[in-house]
Amino acid sequence: MLYLLLIKESFLFAFNALKVNRLRTILTLLGITIGIFAIISVFTVVDSLENNIKTSLSSLGDDIVYVQKWPWSNEPGEEYAWWEYLNRPLPSLKEYELIKKRSDKAQYVNFAVSTMRKVKYKNLTATDVIIWANTHEFEKIRTFELENGRYFTPFESATGKNICLIGDQISNDLFKEIDPVGKEIKIQGRKITIVGKITKEGKDILNTGGSLDEMIVLPVNFAKTLIDIKSDNANPMIMAKAKEGVKIAELKDELRSILRSVRTLHPQEKDNFALNQSSILDSAFKSIFSVINLAGWLIGGFSILVGGFGIANIMFVSVKERTNLIGIQKALGAKRFFILLQFLFESVLLSMVGGVIGLILNFLGSLFVNTQTELTITLTFGNILLGLTISIVIGIVSGFAPARSAARLNPVEAINTAF
Repeated sequence: MLYLLLIKESFLFAFNALKVNRLRTILTLLGITIGIFAIISVFTVVDSLENNIKTSLSSLGDDIVYVQKWPWSNEPGEEYAWWEYLNRPLPSLKEYELIKKRSDKAQYVNFAVSTMRKVKYKNLTATDVIIWANTHEFEKIRTFELENGRYFTPFESATGKNICLIGDQISNDLFKEIDPVGKEIKIQGRKITIVGKITKEGKDILNTGGSLDEMIVLPVNFAKTLIDIKSDNANPMIMAKAKEGVKIAELKDELRSILRSVRTLHPQEKDNFALNQSSILDSAFKSIFSVINLAGWLIGGFSILVGGFGIANIMFVSVKERTNLIGIQKALGAKRFFILLQFLFESVLLSMVGGVIGLILNFLGSLFVNTQTELTITLTFGNILLGLTISIVIGIVSGFAPARSAARLNPVEAINTAF
């Protein structure tokens, strides 16, 4: 009970000291405020970008293998041999059919090509629209919702019916508030009927093809009349989704075996295809973010260090100014613990208030960015806790030496020195 009273009295003394010296308190806060703002801003942006990227990567599917000509990344320790990849054959519809027939570990297999074209509706034109053509399994491989309309029937996909699904952004550009389902658009002079509008998915910051908002989805058998699907420009790929309970590594091994057999590769020959998956990009981004986090600690650390020295300096000045009061308190029986806590509480309060102001500025900054850009920046509870923890630690470290020197003052000498 006595210790609780001592802590309470120490806190009140510290609070009153900060109130009396308002201008000095405000100036001292600036260092910590800037430091916390800097370091938490970096972590907030990095965490938010990481979440946005994970959202983009999730649309690629962590149980899907992409058979392509080009790998998304080189193997660890290996050079990106682009000159070898350049001469590789492209995935084909024939290979898609064979994988679909032979694979026991793939639940669904889809063939896809993409290109960019002008899309017209009456007198309106949308340029550089991504045309993504797929076989019928697309809706099983890629999860999405339809706001209006329907998906292709198996018959429409097989016969190459001139129909399409339209993304939210393209719909807004061409149809404004009008329901696009049932309307006809033109691509390269060919009339195409819209049978479904895809629900808005949001911006894909990686531009991985994850968001369907800026795309038009066609049956690949109809797209063959618009796109040369055997061309590099069409970026043909085969997408294989693993069955439930099948590990992605097992699916990759099976696909490698099938493709090497189909392409008649000798045992000693290298693969002339790439088996890509979202974890490749995820690992690459993790290493990038670890470097950015380190940079954030360095940048914010220097700012906080300056703020810490500022607090320590002001606390030594505070001890000097209150030497007389300290001497009187000790002469009246105040313990060292009581004096130590007074100045530690003052230091921690200074640092905490500076940290809270830095976090408030951070929160306001994130709100501004969210209203002005399509990025979603969120000040997480973890970063708030980190900012407050750093503030408390800096307050204790910066205030300990001045508090200790105050606690060790001789009461007689303290009173005489002051006078």
